[in-house]
Amino acid sequence: MQFRYSLLAFIFFSITVWVISAEPSNAANNKKYGKPNIIMIVVDDLGWSDVGYNQTSSYFETPNVDVLAQQGLVFDQAYAGAANCAPSRAVLMSGQYGPRHGVYTVSPSTRGDAKTRKLIPIKNKRGISTDVITIAESLKTVGYTTGSFGKWHLGPDPDEQGFDVNVAGSHQGMTFNYFSPYDLPNIKDGPKGEYLTERLTNEVIEWVKSSKNQPFFAYIPYYTVHTPYQAVVDKVDKYRKKGINDAKQATYAAMVEHMDENVGRILNTLSSEGLADSTLVIFTSDNGGYRMSSFPSPLRGGKGSYYDGGIRVPLIVSWPGKIKPGLDHTPVINADFYPTLVNLAKAELPNQVLDGVDLSRYLLGKGNIAERDLFWHFPVYLQAHHASTDQGQDPLFRTRPGSAIRSGDWKLIQYFENNEFELYNLENDLAEKNNLVNRNPQKLAELKAKLKAWQQQTDADIPTKLNPEYDPVLNQQLINKVLVN
Repeated sequence: MQFRYSLLAFIFFSITVWVISAEPSNAANNKKYGKPNIIMIVVDDLGWSDVGYNQTSSYFETPNVDVLAQQGLVFDQAYAGAANCAPSRAVLMSGQYGPRHGVYTVSPSTRGDAKTRKLIPIKNKRGISTDVITIAESLKTVGYTTGSFGKWHLGPDPDEQGFDVNVAGSHQGMTFNYFSPYDLPNIKDGPKGEYLTERLTNEVIEWVKSSKNQPFFAYIPYYTVHTPYQAVVDKVDKYRKKGINDAKQATYAAMVEHMDENVGRILNTLSSEGLADSTLVIFTSDNGGYRMSSFPSPLRGGKGSYYDGGIRVPLIVSWPGKIKPGLDHTPVINADFYPTLVNLAKAELPNQVLDGVDLSRYLLGKGNIAERDLFWHFPVYLQAHHASTDQGQDPLFRTRPGSAIRSGDWKLIQYFENNEFELYNLENDLAEKNNLVNRNPQKLAELKAKLKAWQQQTDADIPTKLNPEYDPVLNQQLINKVLVN
């Protein structure tokens, strides 16, 4: 009888061990298929200088992002596909420049005083068409489970464009409450006072734990650090004591710290769940941040501007054991994520034009990034945010309709109203103060030709119709009035 029980126990134990060993771990699955999990963190309106490893002041505290920067590859000349929310996200999700999908701004395109707009701008699309194949849809073709946690801003619901799970994503471009109740679609309010960034992170962590036995793509477009500026009082007081006199700016610094803490929670979860070595982590921003007096930046302009302050963003790419840590000065753009991730996931490229380039061989140390030009197109108007700090071409608009190209160290901006150009050498003039149009006509002609060829290639809509409401005298008077004050 004792032998019988011992035999049964042995059989039960053997079956249990077989079942457990037969349940493939995420790391084993990924090693077998050569596919990484993907965590893409896109902070809203986080400025290029507004992270600890890259800041120009001593205020920001981002220890978790700083550790990620030490462990990953930092691109210090990374660009968003546009200078504000929706169009940048459209470039990222589609892999296409603006003229191909028609998302140029946050609707409408007729922003600012009509009497100061010389042209009738191109009509803006509110989101990308469901005919566009997104990154998520391409990843799903090779077995990825996909989740979006936060701001979508490209249509009514990301579950219509490749995501299995959607938490808090919709057409809505911002939250009005960082503390519950949130009054946001597609998320249930939590306990009163719950902080949105922490709640979204909770959702990510639970989803990652439940999804870890297959490759996953977690897209985490936090609503933070977009306005309204709201943070825990103790954190705000901490930054007031550090010397930030402006309450809103102290709150902004506190929101950056909130964000960093939650990035740390995600990274800790990857470690505790045994997923760190099989997960590619991308950390970036959707566009530049608002310029604030407490946080000086070497870049000109901020969110909404096509000077580098509006489009240059922090970017860290980390995959332990696969991507060698370091600092890279190569200009890249968020359109590059699409072909890169599709290749790393061993998926087929979609049947649509992709304007980004595949960086996967470079990331894995197997090749270089070929030199190429980067482009932006903004055939609409975006009114000034805070004229005295915007550093725009003029104080009435963060930008007027135009296009831009970066070619090597050179950058050319074209303004459509009067066909004006600005030419800068970013290696010698990071702040874009010295317009070299008159001093370097040869480079001007070269970049003008490249920009025109790209506009024609992409069939870019360029506004030409005059606005009958435009008052040139009033426009100049308003400009002079702001400049005097």
